[in-house]
Amino acid sequence: MRNSTSESAARRWRSALLICALAALALPGAAEQPDHRVLRIGTSGDYAPFSERMADDLTYRGFDISVAKAFARDRGYRIEWVPFVWPELAADMRSDRFDLAMSGITVRTDRSVLGRFSVPVMTSGAVLLYSMDVFAARDAADVASKTGLARFDREGVRIAVNRGGHLERVTRKLFKRASIESIPDNAAVRSALVEARADAIVTDTLEAPGWLRGLDRVGEFGPLTRDRKAYWVAPGRDDLARELDGWLMLREADETLSELRRSAFGNRPQPQTALALSALLAAIDERLSLMPWVAETKRRAGTAVQDAAREDRVLEAGERAVRKAAETAGMQAPKPADVRAFYRVQIEAAKAIQHRTLQGAVARPAEPSDLQLILRPALIRIGDRMAQLIVALHQQPPATDLKSEVALALRRQGLDTDRLAEIRRTIAALAGAVD
Repeated sequence: MRNSTSESAARRWRSALLICALAALALPGAAEQPDHRVLRIGTSGDYAPFSERMADDLTYRGFDISVAKAFARDRGYRIEWVPFVWPELAADMRSDRFDLAMSGITVRTDRSVLGRFSVPVMTSGAVLLYSMDVFAARDAADVASKTGLARFDREGVRIAVNRGGHLERVTRKLFKRASIESIPDNAAVRSALVEARADAIVTDTLEAPGWLRGLDRVGEFGPLTRDRKAYWVAPGRDDLARELDGWLMLREADETLSELRRSAFGNRPQPQTALALSALLAAIDERLSLMPWVAETKRRAGTAVQDAAREDRVLEAGERAVRKAAETAGMQAPKPADVRAFYRVQIEAAKAIQHRTLQGAVARPAEPSDLQLILRPALIRIGDRMAQLIVALHQQPPATDLKSEVALALRRQGLDTDRLAEIRRTIAALAGAVD
């Protein structure tokens, strides 16, 4: 037992040192920074427990607010809060209204092409809250027994959801027969159920406990999705994104983020999403989620999925980025062969998804995107984060079941078992772990 305990303590110590080294890479010394740099943070104020506007309409509270204040305090920023409404969030990002958005932002492909996401800070899933009495009556009147999602997706069922956010998109995708009302004020969505103006409402696993408090005869169905929450940094603010990522990983390692999660969400266990492995898998998932967009753009342009010269450049750029990240952190870089193998597997997985998209097995995006001006810059932003995370993961064997972790993180990509195994093996090699 003593040896096991000592080995566990040694692993934790090595992990902390590694994360601190990455933080040193991303965070310039406080003495080098001017005092009270202004940081414009967009927040909605209507999404408890992430961001809630107080009665004075000037101050906010919530998990993301606490994270923002801690980051600003540690890094010498003065926060300027910029309120936004969900339907205008993307337009606000385009128009440079803020440096980053912190309000329970869900990582989503259409957002990845507009800005740069931080390492994830939470996971969640969409859930349906419904009137048990209404649906008991509907079930009794329905001759054909309905179960699962079909129980709620019927003509005459009224479902309310917040307008303009991720959950409206999920609701409209999943519910084709029900009547959907989008409400601009997120807080008013709960009132629609309480006042019987809706038979059901859509929220997520993090917001639902607060909305259920004090309600009788309300059921919960789901989760319907698996999503990640992160901070959305404006394009061109790569230095800020690296600074924030390094700080988040450091605060994950010293349990600060865990304490802030418990304060906002209670004592329910929450995953440590800003650790190197979880964050790297999230980056892989985000990158692969762009591949249907890449495929559709190539189809419209009449270009082939395969581009050997471009692939060679991607491999060389990946090796170069990892080597530079390791040198800056004063750390030993992973073996070049291991880095190259990792990026080669990513390329092959990306091509597999592109081919499936062109064959109709994956939904094509509704709107075309520009490969050179929009998609490739987004892929470069994700790649920059990947390089930092590869360095953090190196010589840090994941204390988890890598097989199940990879399968869960990349579940929505539809990759076959052999390809998932290849991804797992290359990650294990980078981490110095045995697969």
